[in-house]
Amino acid sequence: MTQLPHSAGRARARPRQTSSDTLLESLKRLHPQSIDLSLGRIERLLAKLGNPQDRLPPVVHVAGTNGKGSTQAFLRAIAEGLGKGVHVYTSPHLVNFHERVVLAGPHGGRPIDEDFLVDCLTRAEDANDGELITLFEITTAAAFLAFAEEPADLLLLETGLGGRLDATNVVKKPLLTAITPVSIDHVSFLGETMAEIAGEKAGILKPGVPCVVGKQERQAFETIERRAAEVGAPLYVSGRDFDAFEQHGRLIFQTEERLLDLPLPRLAGRHQIDNAGMSIAEASIVFGEALTERALEYGLTHAQWPARMERLPVGALHALVGEGTEIWLDGGHNAAGGQVTAHALAELDERLARPVHLIWGMMETKDAHAFIAPFKGLVERVYTVPIPEEPNAFGSAALAEIAKAEGFDVVAAESVQASLLQSQATVKGPARILICGSLYLAGHVLKLHGK
Repeated sequence: MTQLPHSAGRARARPRQTSSDTLLESLKRLHPQSIDLSLGRIERLLAKLGNPQDRLPPVVHVAGTNGKGSTQAFLRAIAEGLGKGVHVYTSPHLVNFHERVVLAGPHGGRPIDEDFLVDCLTRAEDANDGELITLFEITTAAAFLAFAEEPADLLLLETGLGGRLDATNVVKKPLLTAITPVSIDHVSFLGETMAEIAGEKAGILKPGVPCVVGKQERQAFETIERRAAEVGAPLYVSGRDFDAFEQHGRLIFQTEERLLDLPLPRLAGRHQIDNAGMSIAEASIVFGEALTERALEYGLTHAQWPARMERLPVGALHALVGEGTEIWLDGGHNAAGGQVTAHALAELDERLARPVHLIWGMMETKDAHAFIAPFKGLVERVYTVPIPEEPNAFGSAALAEIAKAEGFDVVAAESVQASLLQSQATVKGPARILICGSLYLAGHVLKLHGK
């Protein structure tokens, strides 16, 4: 693929009159619900803003239940290994809203700066003129303004929820779409069956636009395949058109025409091999013959995606545990997330066995029983914690009852800090502590840790 075209230069940002935090709090009040899936409101607003979604750099649009962020992280790093400028749109953020809007730069992407974010949010607010709209819809419109006005070669666009009626699904002709593994999640919005949820994810498919499909349950794949046939979207399917697997400490990527021997991904967990394989398949379509093994190696070894089986570097939280104790952080929050995280934890134990404790917080909208069950036999004790400033989170006592019902030795703790101190008091020598169950909890932990 030749050099991708650049979008027009940025419009001059207005002087900042307020902070983005203040604006975001104000924008929350434009709709009584945080989620109300529809395209009508954002299409109305985008029209008033001059339809910036039609002036974006070439778009890779990604949907799925798990692995969206990791897959995008690999693809971004591969593209940057080729010298490409990449915009990235993700949600939710962990610590700061700015993380959601990453703009291409000469030395890699960077979160949007405060003045430009305030400018884009203000313009979106002015154009909306008090009309009913959700926070995600109006901030997506603001992000499209930023992406349209900053030069880049590629935009990696992640859906917020579902796909068919997601606010990102207004791009008429993306360069490529991708659907990562689908599992049961957000049933009150997307449906209770695998087929219903996959149907919502498959709503991003577009006529003539290729789609890379990750490993799927049978019902999910059949739904995606049926929708692709209806709209005329060619599919490139994991396990059929390409494979990625570990062999002798290397990642092997294979198609009928090509066999690549690459380093293992930087991101921990065997599931990241599948995510990396999807990204290699995506990069092969996006960049064609311009894609080099050197860029692939760079992408696999330089991709960064916080709070996905991330071992925290020595920081503030390590002062609460014994010397040599590992603190890991993962934001997985559904049944499939629990399974892959437990698998990754088991792999760590195989390499170096240590006492393992879990610090667990979770939102009440998630299936806590399904998440925690895969950890049975892997951990000595579970500490349940509340998630600060999240009224829809489980209390530590309620979550402890769930862990007890699943057969765990459990302690209800007041906070992450308290649970770390309690864990340290019961373990002799270095331990392995995994903090998990929610991206909101992960963001809280990163703040505590000073990241």
